[in-house]
Amino acid sequence: MVRIGLLGCGNVGRIIASHQDGFTVEALFDRLPDHADELSRICGAPAFRDFEEFIAQDFDICVEAASVLAVREYAPGVLEHDKNILILSVGALSDPLFRNALVRTAGERKRRIHIPSGAIMGLDNLKTGQISRIDSILLRTTKSPESLNMQVDTRTLAFRGKANECIKQFPKNINVSVALALAADHEVDVELWADPDVDRNIHEIFVSGEFGEATIRIVNHPSPDNPSTSYLAALSVLSLLKNLDNPLVIGS
Repeated sequence: MVRIGLLGCGNVGRIIASHQDGFTVEALFDRLPDHADELSRICGAPAFRDFEEFIAQDFDICVEAASVLAVREYAPGVLEHDKNILILSVGALSDPLFRNALVRTAGERKRRIHIPSGAIMGLDNLKTGQISRIDSILLRTTKSPESLNMQVDTRTLAFRGKANECIKQFPKNINVSVALALAADHEVDVELWADPDVDRNIHEIFVSGEFGEATIRIVNHPSPDNPSTSYLAALSVLSLLKNLDNPLVIGS
């Protein structure tokens, strides 16, 4: 049974703690102590107000379900305490200096950094790009104007460019593009659209390479308790944790 420490006790953290299947939650930490205390009352795991005390607890993997800023602040310390880490806010790895330093620390400590598929599908297949040539990847994401802090009456292109440029204008909307780029080891072109006629996030992925061509379209239902969070992202964490120790490995 995998033992986890939960870093981030908001909506996704509550979903994880409420569906313990193949793993147990042993410790909770959030920069907002009230969130950790509330989740502690729900799932029974102890809440800690001090990160050093939290990370010293007896668990196998730290599951980050907080934010890009939390990854930057706490992920190095997780690895330095010889614990594996699962990073949901993968946008933090868009900074190559931070990413390379984190990977180097993981290698030195013989630890692993796990990245779930998040709000999309197909990352396993895109990893073939690390072996066979990928020619192009386009991510076209459509969201409601409100979620992008925009006010428009018609479908409007909010951004077009590379994934590493998107973070400057839309830092909360880069997790998918960064995950794609890491999986395929290839830069990602991004189109971000605001559409007042949609009430769910839509991700369309277009890939071409030596393997052929692929198109994936995902329409995400929001999390039941937080419309700004993809339910699929939370489910991808649960799936990864459930199968972490499974002797039958499906996918690359």
